[in-house]
Amino acid sequence: MARFILSIDGGGIRGTIPAAILTVLKDKLEKRDKRLPLHRYFHLIAGTSTGAIIAAGLTCPKPGKPAEPAADPRTLLDLYKRKGAEIFNIGLFRKMANFGGLFEERYDAAPLEKILRQMLGEKSEIKDALGKVLITAYDIHARRAVFLTNADKDHERFLFWQAVRGSSAAPTYFEPAMVEDLAGQSHGQIPAIPLIDGGVFANDPAMAAYVEGCKLGWRDNDIVILSLGTGSANRKIPYQQAKSWGAGGWINPANDTPLISVLMQGQSSTASYQLNKLLNLDPPRFSDGATVVTTANRKALNYFRLDAPLVGVNDALDDATPDNISKLERFGLTLAEKHDLALEEIADRLAAI
Repeated sequence: MARFILSIDGGGIRGTIPAAILTVLKDKLEKRDKRLPLHRYFHLIAGTSTGAIIAAGLTCPKPGKPAEPAADPRTLLDLYKRKGAEIFNIGLFRKMANFGGLFEERYDAAPLEKILRQMLGEKSEIKDALGKVLITAYDIHARRAVFLTNADKDHERFLFWQAVRGSSAAPTYFEPAMVEDLAGQSHGQIPAIPLIDGGVFANDPAMAAYVEGCKLGWRDNDIVILSLGTGSANRKIPYQQAKSWGAGGWINPANDTPLISVLMQGQSSTASYQLNKLLNLDPPRFSDGATVVTTANRKALNYFRLDAPLVGVNDALDDATPDNISKLERFGLTLAEKHDLALEEIADRLAAI
C-alpha cells in the first residue's frame, strides 16, 4: 500500500511559494471529484519553519471545529498575503535601537505568536492532529535535533502553536522559543525546552519524514514523497566581500544573513540528492533543483521534488512587501505549471487511494 508524504521546506515569507503550489494540487484533486482536506490524502505531512506553519495548518484541528483542519491551502496562501508584513515588521524604534538586527533579533515574535494562536488555538497538541504530522526544531540546551510528531508517542505532547513557534525561531530573526513539554509534567510543573528554527539542520524535512515513515513500518517501495521547496537563492556570494566579512558579516541581516542561507540551501540540496537515490529505482536527473518528470518515467517515480532558483524575486526570508509577496505567489504558480506532469501524477495517485 502506498504511503504518501508531503514535505515543505523552511524559507520565511517564501512559504508563499509552496502554499501557492498546494492550491494547484487541491484544484487538481477537486477536478477528479476528490474534495477531502489534504490531511486525508497524505499519510504524513512534514514542515520546517515556514513549512511548519503550513504542515500545522493542514493537520491541526480548527479551533471550535475539531473535525476540520485549521486551514486549507488557499487559507494559508491568504495568510502569507495578509499577515506577512505584520510578522516581518521591524518597526522604526527596533531598527534604530539594534542597528537593524545586528545586536538583537530583528523582529518581535509577538505578532507571529498571536497569528499562530488564532489559527491553531491555544490548547491543541501534536497528539490531537487530524493526521500524522512532523515539525522539526533544535534544542539549544541539550544541543540536539527535536522532532515534534505524533508518529512517535514520545514526541507528541507539545502545543501546536508553540511547536511551530519553536520551529520558526530563525537565529537573528526571532528569539528562541520556550516550548512546554507536556509529557514531562510532574507535580504541576511543566518543563520547557528552548528551541530554534529546525532549518539549522533540516530545512528540507523530507529525510526526517522518511525516517519516521520507516519507524512506522513503511517500506521504501511503498513510500511516495512530494517535497516542496521555497525557491533557492541564486545570488552569488561575492568572494571579495565574503573574504573580509568575519563572523559579523556572515550573520548580518544587512547582508541577508548569508550563513543561514548557505546552511538552509546546503541541507535542502543534500536531502533531495539522497532521497532521489533512495526512492527512485532509476533516479532521474535534476534540473534547477527539481525532479525531471517525463511521460516515460512518471509512473516509476516515488520521490518528486519541486523547486527552482529564485529569479525576479527577492530571495530574502523577510521581504514581506506586497509587491514581493505577489511575485512569490506568481513564482509558485509558474513553478506548478512548469512541473504540471509531476503534480498530475501525484494527483492521480492520491485520488486512487
